[in-house]
This record gives sequence, C-alpha cells and structure tokens, in this order.
Amino acid sequence: MKPAPALAEGFPDLSGMRVAREPHWFRWLSAALIVLVLALIGRAFAGGQIEWSYVGRFLTAKVIIEGIVNTMVMAVLAMALGIFLGVVVAIMRLSPNPVLKTVAAGYAWLFRGTPLILQLLLWFNLALVFPTIGIPGLWSARAVDVMTPFLAALLGLGINQGAYTSEVMRAGMLSVDIGQYEAAQAIGMGRLRALRRIVLPQAMRVVIPPLGNEFIGMVKATSLASVIQYPELLHNAENIYYANSRVIELLIVAGLWYLLVVSVLTPLQMLLERRFARGTLRLAR
Repeated sequence: MKPAPALAEGFPDLSGMRVAREPHWFRWLSAALIVLVLALIGRAFAGGQIEWSYVGRFLTAKVIIEGIVNTMVMAVLAMALGIFLGVVVAIMRLSPNPVLKTVAAGYAWLFRGTPLILQLLLWFNLALVFPTIGIPGLWSARAVDVMTPFLAALLGLGINQGAYTSEVMRAGMLSVDIGQYEAAQAIGMGRLRALRRIVLPQAMRVVIPPLGNEFIGMVKATSLASVIQYPELLHNAENIYYANSRVIELLIVAGLWYLLVVSVLTPLQMLLERRFARGTLRLAR
C-alpha cells in the first residue's frame, strides 16, 4: 500500500474534516410555496360551482370529437401551407435579386406585424372588398360563397404562419457552412438544386425544433378561428355552453383535449429531433 503523499510545510491536513452540505433553504421554501399555491387552486376548483359529471359526459361527446378532428385537420393543412410559403420566402430573402428580397421582407413585415385574429376577420370579410373573385373570362364567383369559414381559417392561419416559418427556414439555411454552397457550385449544381439536395437537408436539424414548437402553437391558434365560425374544438364547446350555461365545465373539456394533443405531439417532436440530429452526433464522436 502506497503511503499518502506528504503535505507541503505550512498547509494543514484537511482529510479528516467533515464536508458541510449547503442547506438550500430557498429551494425548500419555494417548493413549499408552490405546493401551497397548487393546493389552494385545487381546493378552489373542488369547492367551486363546477359539475364534474358534465366534464366526464361531454369529454367524449360527438360534437367535441368532431371539433378536435377539425382542429387537427386545420392545424396540419395550415402548417403545411405555412412551411411551403416559409421555404419560398426564405429563398427569396437570401436571393441576390433586390426585388425578391424586398417582396419577401415586406411579406414578413406585414403578416408578423398584424394580429392573427385581425387577419382571420379580414379574410372572412373579403367580400366587402372584392364582391366577386375569379379568373377574368374563365371563372368567377361571389366571394361570400367562396370564402367559407374553412377557407378563411386556412388562408389566415397558413399565410400568417408562413411569415414566421420564413425566418426559421432562413436561420436554418444560414447555419449551413458556406463551403457547402461552394462545393455544390464546384460540381456544377445550380442554386435551386443545391438548396434542395445539399442545403435544406442539413438545415433540417436546426429548423425541426422551432418548427415543432410552431406546430404545437398552431394547434392552439386554431381556437382563434372560432370568431369566424369555423367548427373547431373551442367553437363547438362554446355552442354547447351557450345552450346549457355550463361554461367552466365545457372550457375544462376543451382544455383537457388541448393538453392531450400537446402531450402526444411533444414526444413525437423529440423523436424527430433525434432522427435529424444523428449525423451531428456521429460527427461529434
């Protein structure tokens, strides 16, 4: 057994002393306060004028199920439209053409600078500005017949989302090393082909996390379409409590469904992030 190394002269031997642990009083105090607040909130809901039997009854009601289906359909379609517009606008923002850059910047400025609910109302009331829409000489129709709640919600949510997605995609493309662009040009690839085959696949690992968050936000943003009578989850819950006056109960039902959807989407987002991060992890090793 090797002897312990001798201490330098003038230094005390601290090996036999106890290590004092920090008590972390603030952690315990904050945890106690959080538990107390949650207990008070739970007591208020338990003792409030809430008929919990209505929550269970309407949680799986047909009209509520139809509402959550319409919510998910609208969220998927609007997000798909937003991603398509976002990619196009991001490419325009990175283009050397000043006209394309100006148009793309103006689009992002306009739709990020106005409230989403305002845009939904404008789309739904488009007939007040354009009584008829169509292609001259080929097809025309009354705008009030064409601009249904579904189409107004899709255009409002999708075009608004495209403005935000464009910034996410632009950041992802800028994260790709400039050498990748130069290598693509060196082997004769055009700009668009290089973006499709080289740049965008590498940018996905950067854009997937924010796009996942944007989709979760889109699921909840569909509730704004209730103001234009689109039959999504919140709109259908409102129609029920207008009839039976069980406002809190139906809002709890809607809230539980939103929480369920987000709880399912969150781990799926994490799996998708891990898949696109595989190449980066291999390089890090």
